[in-house]
Amino acid sequence: MKEILPFVFLIIMVIAAFLNILGLMQLIPLYITLPMLFISIYLTIFTFTHRNVYRGRMRG
Repeated sequence: MKEILPFVFLIIMVIAAFLNILGLMQLIPLYITLPMLFISIYLTIFTFTHRNVYRGRMRG
């Protein structure tokens, strides 16, 4: 599931960018599309960059 999650967020980002274009054409309110685009871009970048983070040595 962790391998699929970044690509799911990438698809969501493309959909949000399309909705934002519709918002720029004033078909959908921008106050709905801009936060969706920001959140999807943030989650996409977060999942691609924090996949293989070394979390320290396990104790026990």
